[in-house]
Amino acid sequence: MTRAVAAVDLGATSGRVVIGRIDDDTLDLELVTRFPNGPIEREDGLHWDFDALYAHILDGLAEAVRREPSIESIGIDSWAVDYGLLREGELLAEPFHYRDERSERGVAEVHAIAPFPELYRRNGLQFLPFNTLYQYRVDPALANAESSLLIPDLVAYLLTGARVAERTNASTTGLLSVESSEWDRELAERLGIPSGILPSLVDPGTVIGRLRPEIVERIGRDLPVIAVGSHDTASAVVAVPLSTPDSAYISCGTWGLVGVELTEPVLTDAAREANFTHELGVDGRFRFLHNVTGLWLLSETVRAWEAEDGAPIDLPELLDAAAAVTGDVPLFDANDPSLSAPGDMPARIAGVLAAAGSPVPDGRAAFARAIVESIAQAFADAVRTAGDLSGRAIDAIHLVGGGSLNRLLCQATADRSGIPVLAGPVEATALGNVLVQARALGAAPATLEELRALVARTHSPVRYDPVGTVFPAR
Repeated sequence: MTRAVAAVDLGATSGRVVIGRIDDDTLDLELVTRFPNGPIEREDGLHWDFDALYAHILDGLAEAVRREPSIESIGIDSWAVDYGLLREGELLAEPFHYRDERSERGVAEVHAIAPFPELYRRNGLQFLPFNTLYQYRVDPALANAESSLLIPDLVAYLLTGARVAERTNASTTGLLSVESSEWDRELAERLGIPSGILPSLVDPGTVIGRLRPEIVERIGRDLPVIAVGSHDTASAVVAVPLSTPDSAYISCGTWGLVGVELTEPVLTDAAREANFTHELGVDGRFRFLHNVTGLWLLSETVRAWEAEDGAPIDLPELLDAAAAVTGDVPLFDANDPSLSAPGDMPARIAGVLAAAGSPVPDGRAAFARAIVESIAQAFADAVRTAGDLSGRAIDAIHLVGGGSLNRLLCQATADRSGIPVLAGPVEATALGNVLVQARALGAAPATLEELRALVARTHSPVRYDPVGTVFPAR
């Protein structure tokens, strides 16, 4: 019998609600609604328009129930690190956006108290200037808060009234012990972060609570909210149909999360110096990975060109033209800090190229090709490093998410790594969300390996073998 659940999947540029249907040989998604998401500028910096985001979620869930009355549960995943502060059940302010510049001051203040090598031993996280502990350090509203909830936990609270922290996303805060997977309250207090704001931890598959009566009336059905891998990459990795134990994965959207799945952390100096992280995955696995700036570079460039033209750009047509560009194109560091903020991305990239003494590509097709090849090189470098640090001979790269539709990127990643790329599923994050809910309901297999076998049976990947010259790492 086919079972149905609703998945709320929130990304840094858009969100959506989907219906997932599953049985022994079925794993299907039906898109219910997609809505925009992104930073909004306020007087005090970049925020998320959370009220609008939540309204879209409620509308989407109501429509999902209307279309599929047999829906049995709801699961929520989102981007990491950002949070809302609560007092007396109400948000104190709009959640800040992780790209807001305030966290730079937080980095300096945190590292003055707890140097990065100590932090890495305690939390196993790569250095990212927007990790939650840096944001907390400079948030004056923290002193007035009763609790802090990461974005998917905040949505779950508004739906159910239950205040919890799901572990996979909690591991991105910098305040979760890599050894115990519990809150490091001693570190929080040292950093001036009141540990009382950190809610109880739950694992994926836990029933967080049932919908509040007013939400039941709005949506049209009394449902439980089930904790999934609430960090979107944790959900995506559930649905990566890893073909061998030595496979790497890339979850590619705004960011490219590049790594391997481990059962034990690799807390070496080499891993810290390579800036590899240990984010928790479903079933206690470690997502040993490195963040690479992904399709953000291309989407921001296209957005700037569209503003210049006053008309939309056909992205597939642009990528076809980029694929037709012959000869070498200049590469740049996709992770250059100057490319992290929104606004005038073509000029920013040109500045990075010029600073390195490289020519700026002539024409939009060549410019787009340089962006894609630079992302692919960063992916290849990260895959190679993941293999070296984990002691694995990487024999396949599974590229999932929106980037799996970018044929030029998939082929360039295969060419630059010298390793076959297996692209898909596109909807890995939503599929992982659905699978964890279904397993909690007794409607899906028990192990990750069996869940991934179901993905492989129902969503065949597209294979890209290396061709031509294999480019060396920069």
